[in-house]
Amino acid sequence: MSKIFLVAKREFSVRVHKKSFFVLTLLAPVLLALLATMPIIVMSLKSSDVNVVAVVDDARSFDTVLVSDQTLRFVMLKEDANVADLRQNFDALGYYALLHIGALNDAGEPQMLKFYSTKQVSLEVQQKVSGMLSREVEQRKLHAYNIPQLEQIMQDVRVKLHTNTVKWGDNGAEQNTHAGIAMGISYAFAFLIYMFIFMFGSMVMRGVIEEKVNRIVEVIVSSVKPFELMMGKILGVAAVGLLQFALWIVLTLLLVSVLGVFFSLSGLAGGAESLAMPGLSAGNLPVPNLPNGGELHLLSYLSGFNFAWIITCFVLFFLGGYLLYSSLFAAVGSAVEAESDTQQLMMPITIPLILAIFVMLNTFQYPDSALSFWFSIIPFTSPVVMMARIPFDVPAWQVALSLGLLYATFVGIVWVSGRIYRVGILMYGKKPSFKEMWKWIRYK
Repeated sequence: MSKIFLVAKREFSVRVHKKSFFVLTLLAPVLLALLATMPIIVMSLKSSDVNVVAVVDDARSFDTVLVSDQTLRFVMLKEDANVADLRQNFDALGYYALLHIGALNDAGEPQMLKFYSTKQVSLEVQQKVSGMLSREVEQRKLHAYNIPQLEQIMQDVRVKLHTNTVKWGDNGAEQNTHAGIAMGISYAFAFLIYMFIFMFGSMVMRGVIEEKVNRIVEVIVSSVKPFELMMGKILGVAAVGLLQFALWIVLTLLLVSVLGVFFSLSGLAGGAESLAMPGLSAGNLPVPNLPNGGELHLLSYLSGFNFAWIITCFVLFFLGGYLLYSSLFAAVGSAVEAESDTQQLMMPITIPLILAIFVMLNTFQYPDSALSFWFSIIPFTSPVVMMARIPFDVPAWQVALSLGLLYATFVGIVWVSGRIYRVGILMYGKKPSFKEMWKWIRYK
């Protein structure tokens, strides 16, 4: 046991003193913040280009319906305009697309609605056009009924209701919750486990390959058993991962606090306009659809989640998943001489993790389904899927069962991987097959 501790201490010391450790530790919170906000910012930015759409309206019934805006301009062509002729000179005319609206049928709807272009017409353009035409046809159909004060009636009956979700605690206390926030927390922690398992597991595999290629391992195994060496590496890298994760939490909280103070001061000094970015404003920034002015009550929704329990489960499932997969990664590293040779052996290991990501997407919608339950119990997928379920209040017995099976499977996998490791670590000049690795496991 003391030798395992010495190897783990060496692995921890070597990796913590690397420049890459400090750089990744400092930059990761910033990169995660950018990763979370950039899609929102990019989606909110609008193109400055103006797309010109030529319109051929056979019935001349939508001349005033298609309204141009900052990015889209409509040009109504003459009634006798021919689509075939326009196709010949399309590029020279400088049009983005040609919209052909057919004659109206008995229901007042266009018999044909078709775009022509030399490029793929964007989804935004298609949605704008179909939306404007659909609303106009609906209005015409409604007015055909000759109902007095129709517009006022439509305004009165148009209602959009929001639901509040209240969770009852064991002591009868009520807490506000929100499924969208639960989904966001679920995705963040589940994806972090997936990413950390790959990142730190690959770190173990590369370390084994480097020592094997440099023949350092031949010196080490003269005083340390191969199993002790493998376990020391796994535990040492696990300690690095936990330290890095703890630092990320502290740095992220500091970053959020500093940004909160900065934006508060900016808001007091110059109002909301002082925080504006080109193309980004409060009006077009996508925010969660929270009821009753929910943006102002975000903290009350967050208080409905037991973050101490969620973070505890995250650490336990991260450790269990990492220990399980890193032992397999170490076995793969011991069996090859270059990282490029790992692809064939890595495939059976990565398939369960990738499958867990797909099941995770279903779990957001159906956290208590049979699919989500069983994949959160199976040890090879439980770290990701169970972590996706936990913000939705999973029963404690299911979490305990999942953790028990995960750590029990880790013990079995360590035994199997250790038997591969003891042979593969000293094997050179040959790419092993799965059949040969099975023989290594059976060696006495």
